[in-house]
Amino acid sequence: MFRSYVREAVRSSRSFARVYSKDVRFGAEARARMIRGVDVLTDAVAVTMGPKGRSVILERPWTSPKITKDGVSVARAIALKDQHMQLGARLVQDVADSTNQTAGDGTTTATVLARSIAREGFQQITHGANPCEIRRGVMLAVDHVKQSLRDMSQAVETRQEIEQVATISANGDAAIGRLIGEATDRVGRRGTITVKEGKRLRDELEVLQGLQFDRGYISPFFINVSKGAKVEFANAYVLITLKKIKSLKQILGSLEISLRQRRPLLIIADDLDGEALNALVLNRLKAGLQVCAVKAPAFGEYRKQLLGDIAVATGAFIFGDDIDYAKIEQAKLEDFGEVSRQMPAIQADRLEPAVNFKSQLPQTIYSSC
Repeated sequence: MFRSYVREAVRSSRSFARVYSKDVRFGAEARARMIRGVDVLTDAVAVTMGPKGRSVILERPWTSPKITKDGVSVARAIALKDQHMQLGARLVQDVADSTNQTAGDGTTTATVLARSIAREGFQQITHGANPCEIRRGVMLAVDHVKQSLRDMSQAVETRQEIEQVATISANGDAAIGRLIGEATDRVGRRGTITVKEGKRLRDELEVLQGLQFDRGYISPFFINVSKGAKVEFANAYVLITLKKIKSLKQILGSLEISLRQRRPLLIIADDLDGEALNALVLNRLKAGLQVCAVKAPAFGEYRKQLLGDIAVATGAFIFGDDIDYAKIEQAKLEDFGEVSRQMPAIQADRLEPAVNFKSQLPQTIYSSC
């Protein structure tokens, strides 16, 4: 009896572990199925084309549906049951993704053009044309169209032109266009503009000068401004290290330089605890030492990149770097960065350098909640 149960269990497990073969198709039948998948995806994306395009509702698991007019978002949301139709849809999805990464817009137009090219190309292959020659002809046509578009294009220079382009991209919303025009005017052509979902009724513009990272002061005993729980200094030095600071001996020389120059000191380190933190807090409370310690942002390689940006912005030297290794005990005055204002708070730091360096970056250091 027991052996029969074991035998049945083994048979059942084998049936579940069976791997089925691929469904292989050739010729016109395979191309026809792929074109059907291309048509399904393109028909769903094409309705969003242009300023008067329609919106699409996308189902999202475990959350509310998404209403969008973004062609690449619609393309990514489509998955077909038939494998051959899905192959065709994936080809057009790759076109939309590449256009989005390269240009940032025009994904719907690229999808419609991809369907036309695929349909005509498959039709010519069915009639006996050479696929390699068709591809060569398509690439020549692409180069010609790109050159024609460059000749027809006009540079967007004025704020009014930027607002016009932004209004079209915002589905005709003139208020959004004016907001983007103002943001571009404030930060310049090379500035960074990000869009975040807000919780207020109106769209707002917030300009942050300099660098910002999500770290605050290590100890609340560094606070010298009770309102807002901030640490506010003027004309402070910046000391940056990739290593942990555990003993006062490591930063004693830097503190002496700061005292001799009569300027505050901001320390950005991997961590600061033990004897070093206790000594800084004690001197801050009893001797009025103007110092503040902040943990370095992020982790791993990304942390090195962020600290490198901070060092370039403030003119500081990075101690503890594996490539240009130097001990923090050997810090000199020229190794410090400079900021015209410093405001570390609980959760975030914002930096603006105090000196105009070659990169002409902005000028202060902030930390705020």
